[in-house]
Amino acid sequence: MSLYEASFRVKHECPYREISERYPDLTIREWYLNDCQVIEITAPGSPTEDLLEEIDELGTVLHESVDESGLHVVTQSCLCSLEDSIIERFEAYNCLYQPPTIHRQGWEHYTVIAFDESDARNLVQDLESDRDIEVLSKTAITEQRIPHSMLAPVGQLFEGVTERQMAALRLALESGYYEQPRKTSLRELADRTSVARSTYEEHLRKAENKLLTNAGQFLRLVTATSTGDPLDVEGRRRNEQPAD
Repeated sequence: MSLYEASFRVKHECPYREISERYPDLTIREWYLNDCQVIEITAPGSPTEDLLEEIDELGTVLHESVDESGLHVVTQSCLCSLEDSIIERFEAYNCLYQPPTIHRQGWEHYTVIAFDESDARNLVQDLESDRDIEVLSKTAITEQRIPHSMLAPVGQLFEGVTERQMAALRLALESGYYEQPRKTSLRELADRTSVARSTYEEHLRKAENKLLTNAGQFLRLVTATSTGDPLDVEGRRRNEQPAD
């Protein structure tokens, strides 16, 4: 099985892209996390007042500094107003988005991993229908393991996990429940909360199930080019097959 890494840049109506076009020295990196965007903005030199005003309009400023290296700002904004997300198109064509999106000199730069060359090709054809796009590279990934740095953001792994399920999982993890040997029990963990043992266990199991389900696509990606069978699954299957 071959995987394909495709990098391309696009132009369409987007406030971050438009700011990068007006300020060519600016670099904007964009991450998606659950229902919000985290934006990192960097530029050499001192920013103008006009630029700072535009940045303030992008969302809540979490960090801002100007020193000898230039401008560095981190903002957070809501995703609720975004429609026709390009990320949804990636998913429709079975392509795994590799964050961050980089906005530079009026272009949005994306990298995706496709499980089949036709998926990448069909994605590009779809994007060509309503925006300018330039394919920068398309490389087959074979005979190697996928670097962990190419996997999806943390927010995607926790998709669908509720706040209570997350809290139950964190308590178990920090209390040594997953260590060998275990340092605590489900009863002891539940006793530290205000919920019944059965309720706590339900929160914990649902969190575990959702995490493993969400991680499944990345597990398949990491092992897709592996030719080994360390658990000898195939050998076991052959031995269980009835003789003719």
